Formats: sequence, structure tokens, C-alpha cells
Amino acid sequence: MKTLIKGTVLLLSTTLVLTTAWAQSVDEIVSKHLTALGGKSLISGIKTVVVESSVDVMGTEAPSTTYIMNGKGYKSEVDFNGVKIIQCVTDSGGWTINPMAGSTTATALPDEQARAQRSQLQVGGPLFDYATNGSKVEMIGKDSANYKLKLTTRDGFEVTYFIDMKTYLINKAINKMSAGGQDLETTITFADYKKTDYGYVMPFSQSIVLPQVTLAITNKKIEINKEIDPAIFKMPK
Repeated sequence: MKTLIKGTVLLLSTTLVLTTAWAQSVDEIVSKHLTALGGKSLISGIKTVVVESSVDVMGTEAPSTTYIMNGKGYKSEVDFNGVKIIQCVTDSGGWTINPMAGSTTATALPDEQARAQRSQLQVGGPLFDYATNGSKVEMIGKDSANYKLKLTTRDGFEVTYFIDMKTYLINKAINKMSAGGQDLETTITFADYKKTDYGYVMPFSQSIVLPQVTLAITNKKIEINKEIDPAIFKMPK
């Protein structure tokens, strides 16, 4: 009996040590990732981000502008041969205008879709202050080049990040969500990281694999803390 008790205590102690070490390694990876982006102090000083890009959809290029007001609003405008598609998410909801889908006036996003995209409001990405935002992060493995961290938001949405073991920058993110009763998965790869004039490091190349189409995005110009009128995030009547 004593041997059994000693064995149980030893197993429990070992498990607790391994669990603690695992948790510390996750926090260490996240910390090094934020340092690679410029550091928490620098990121905390970012109020707005404006990105001018080119979006390639099946060989057709379209100019795009993205506006981010940290924690408050995200708006993307893409111009396809004079047809403008707008997607906007705020801390309280979201809306879209998509003439290609037959919607020429602003239409409110379903609540679940708006909540799923709310992570785009966070400068520094969802890993920045994830615990404060009600999310949790766990290590789910690694391959020859990347750590794999799974973030689960307070709303239950999951994102798996592949973080480069050498640079601690994100190589790939896999988003999982449900919409209209269907499970959807989106894969985004990031490349060509560069330091902006502000010192914040961002990817200048992205590839977004959607269920029916792949988007190739090239950032042309990034401005940090440029003044943005909050009114641009309000849904037109």
C-alpha cells in the first residue's frame, strides 16, 4: 500500500511539473513572438493602422485599403474594376456591402460572423494580451520548423498558429468557425516580414485559402498612427 501511495504521489508530482513547464513554454513562445513584432510596449502605442494593398483573385488584381482602429474598428475596402466591396467589423457588430453578391447597400453581418472576425480589431494579433481578452492558448505540438499553438477565444472560435522556431513570427494560421450550420476552415500563410517606419514588424505578403477561392495579398504601404475618422466604421443607413 505504501509503495502504491508513493508511486501515486510521484506520478502526480511529475504530472504537475510537466504541466507547469508546458504552460511556461507557451507563455515564453508568445512573449518571444511579441518581441519579434517589436515588443509589447511598442505595440501598445499603436492606435491605428492603415494598409494599402493589392489583392490578386484568380489573376485579377484589385487595390485594397484596410483601416484598423485598435480595439474599436476594422474596415476593408476592395475595388474590383470599379465595384467596391466593403467589410467592416467593430467591437459591437459588423456590416458589409458586396454588389457582387447582390448587396448594393449596407447589410449587417450575422452576429456569429461578426464575433468570429473581431480578432482583427487587435493590433498585435489575438495572441497579444490573450488572457486579458478572455482567450486561452495551448501548445498542441510542433513540426521541424514551427511551434503549433491553438488559441480559443472567449466566444469559442479556434485558431491554430504555426510560429517559426527561429524568428518567432507566424508562418501560418488556420481559422475554424461555424456559419449557417456549416464548419468552415480558412488557412492564411504569411511571408516577407518587414519592419515599418514605426518599428512594428508586419507581413507584406499573405495567401488566404477560402473554401472556393484563394486570395494573394501584397501590402504596398503601411502607415501607423495615421488619423482615422471613427465615423468610417459606422454602418450607412
